Amino acid sequence: MDSQSEPETRTSRSLPILSPTEPHVFVDPAKRIHEGRDVTQFLTSQAYRDIGIFVMQLNIAMCPRKSSKPDQVETWQLDSPLILSEPVRKLQGLLESIDSIIEEAPPDTGPRRFGNVSFRKWYEILESRIQGLLQNCLPKAVLEFMTASVDGGSVLDELTPYLLGGFGSPQRLDYGTGHELSFLAFVACIWKLGGFTSQTSGDGALERSIVLGIIEPYLRVIRRLILTYTLEPAGSHGVWGLDDHSFLPYVFGSSQYCPPITENDPMPVEGSLSGSPNPGDIAKKAIVDRERKHNMYFSAVGFINDVKTGPFWEHSPILFDISGVRSGWGKINKGMIKMYNAEVLSKFPVVQHFPFGSLFSWEQDPNATPGPASIHTASQPTGHSTPAGTGGTRLPAQESTTAPWANSNVGGVPATAAPWTLAPTVQLPTRTPWADGRGGKLLVGAARSAAMPPPSQIPDGPTRAPWADKGDSGGG
Repeated sequence: MDSQSEPETRTSRSLPILSPTEPHVFVDPAKRIHEGRDVTQFLTSQAYRDIGIFVMQLNIAMCPRKSSKPDQVETWQLDSPLILSEPVRKLQGLLESIDSIIEEAPPDTGPRRFGNVSFRKWYEILESRIQGLLQNCLPKAVLEFMTASVDGGSVLDELTPYLLGGFGSPQRLDYGTGHELSFLAFVACIWKLGGFTSQTSGDGALERSIVLGIIEPYLRVIRRLILTYTLEPAGSHGVWGLDDHSFLPYVFGSSQYCPPITENDPMPVEGSLSGSPNPGDIAKKAIVDRERKHNMYFSAVGFINDVKTGPFWEHSPILFDISGVRSGWGKINKGMIKMYNAEVLSKFPVVQHFPFGSLFSWEQDPNATPGPASIHTASQPTGHSTPAGTGGTRLPAQESTTAPWANSNVGGVPATAAPWTLAPTVQLPTRTPWADGRGGKLLVGAARSAAMPPPSQIPDGPTRAPWADKGDSGGG
């Protein structure tokens, strides 16, 4: 990070809001990512840029703030009292209505190997009511946004696929980070259309109310769906994934524990909030049970404990690896942003179903420039033909992109070749918890358990999460 750079303004790190006086052409969102090389084009699209800006905007809003009073810090917890605007309250009502449909579609009691087929009935009910729910719960500014669509496309036509896409797949009976991304886009569409505010927020309070008042309640609905219908993980890496279903709570939850900043400070890249739990405490159930009521990161870990058994380091080795980072929650938050770009936005299985319309456009970002190759963009599924309707000119499959929204002028993240998202061109050695430390020999049985040190005793060596390497002290 360039400590000498000029402090960025709130406007420079916020998703732009469309002018309500200029008619907008709404279109039905359509699939554009048909094969692996389409991901490269996505990484230079306006949609990718806008997703990144919104994630960074919400992320820095959750970071603690220095108070004008000496030795006092403002923090925001899940159980903190919130003053919610009417649009946020109405969207909470939308989520409550969606959650209540579970009572109308009880899980099937017959034998099954994978997800419960009653989820399809739940989804059908949601699909049949979605237009009415949006009419009742969307902010007036969104519903009445001026349209110039010549083919009759409406704002509901564009927003509905993002909301429906946020609740899993009724065909595959699964849910994953691609669905989470779809709901994030739904919320971002409302932001773009002035549904939350007609002008940029000045202090991050509105963004915090979106995270705590919409995204966290959404995650609670999702967790209930997963438990009720035993939804499968979509595109999961198994134990070598961060989480079977979600990613955003780890981004925003780690931000909650970062060192405090002033309004114009960049996001801290190391250190922790005074009094925050140690990263290694995620392996201690008693502390997780206490902190999950206050923090999104621990709430997500708590849900893992609810659905998985056995040693934490065994069923969630990536999270356990990250818990050994000694540079604090600031370093973890920085790494989570990197990882979100690499493991969510840059992976074909995750983004292949994301639809593109006018608000999240497939059109190329004029400021995007190709960056160096990475393992995340080079290792994609390939095809032998160009599917119809993909649009645009493809970029070479080996290129990734400079993420313009992730430079030092957006959310305090420094500019790099693909800012904050550089990945090694070869797979780094894995610091698996049970490795003996002398050559990576895999231990088994009792020797495996006996060799497992607590996170506080694990050196910051090479890790499955490469950014957790102590040597990564720069902005990349």
